[in-house]
Amino acid sequence: MRPSRVAPFSAAVTGVGLVTAAGADAPRSWKAVVSGGVPAGVGPHPALAGLPCDFAYAADIDMAGRLGVAVSRLMDRFAQFAVVAAREAVADADLDSRAWDSARVGVVIGNAHGGLPYYDEQLARLLARGRVSPKTSLLTPVTGATGSVTRDLGAAGPSLAVSAACSSGTHAVGAAHRLLRSGECDVVITGGAEAAICRMLVASACQLKALSTRRGAPETASRPFDTGRDGFVFGEGAGILVLERPEHARARGAKVVARVSGYGAATDPGATVAPTSDGAALERALRAALADAGISGAEVDHVNAHGTSTRMNDLVESEVLAKVCGERPLITASKGMVGHTLGAAGGIETALTALALRDQVVPPTANLTSLDPGVRGRVVTRAARPARLDHAVKTSMGFGGFAAALVLTRA
Repeated sequence: MRPSRVAPFSAAVTGVGLVTAAGADAPRSWKAVVSGGVPAGVGPHPALAGLPCDFAYAADIDMAGRLGVAVSRLMDRFAQFAVVAAREAVADADLDSRAWDSARVGVVIGNAHGGLPYYDEQLARLLARGRVSPKTSLLTPVTGATGSVTRDLGAAGPSLAVSAACSSGTHAVGAAHRLLRSGECDVVITGGAEAAICRMLVASACQLKALSTRRGAPETASRPFDTGRDGFVFGEGAGILVLERPEHARARGAKVVARVSGYGAATDPGATVAPTSDGAALERALRAALADAGISGAEVDHVNAHGTSTRMNDLVESEVLAKVCGERPLITASKGMVGHTLGAAGGIETALTALALRDQVVPPTANLTSLDPGVRGRVVTRAARPARLDHAVKTSMGFGGFAAALVLTRA
């Protein structure tokens, strides 16, 4: 039996909400990710016609039907995703936003690009007609998801929008953990949201050679850790969690899905698009998260990797994980099933990690058929792997050298 250690502070995950290309809610998204079958929602996207990468993972959800026409018009798509996922997470936590102490409820949501497709649309309108919608300045900032969730739920505690490229969602969960540990909040709604499938951004990523160009088989294009990987594929969606101070969750008899027990962050000042070959920033972030949780790397059972399906990122991340945690943890990467959702990735993948701890199963890495021999560790392929999971790690990296890591613990 492993020695029992108590982390300095462990936040209870009491609710999970998801909107992804794999499913319009958490149960459907989780079922698809665990199945590891052919990814849904990926295919040619009209906004990308003619580009070398003209496909993406799009979330199939009727926003006007879920939110109402009047409400949905007051939000950009990424904010709509956040509100839908937040409502699901709060309901899953069995919380009533009409009855809670709103001043003790915070909202921290990560986002990388704001309402970029809407901005793109309005720029075309400005060039053609000489005017734009007055809502442009309200719908496009990265604060849109946090602000919309705050208003929708009536949360009056600290609200933060975290923007750190593709690690935004992971940093947001870490910031929420700190708000709870400090005693400023009893409940924090946190995670990430993104809807950035637009021509301008995808065209730029194509020029950076960051995207897959597997146009003949888009459903197999995102293939983390595979020898045949040639870049990532854009996705969209949101992953939102309800975190609570443990005594608050205990006092109301809440079910606990998992616990967020550690957070670490670091930056590589020399990185722009790709991480440096030694992965020093990710290593520092991971070691800081483990220290925060009071565990060693040898105690990690599962890793939900950033796993972008780009050649250098996958190898650097693998080396860091092996160096810090050894080669025992079961590793998965979710982007083969949901795409790379940029600022939402950390929120979505943290939610999936919490569900893995709840169900004691590691999902397979979709589309991985031939493991790159340079990748170290036990990467789960083909089928989900039941296992004893006490501690799990979620890692993230982003353009600009941002790195973050979380430790989640079994409830």
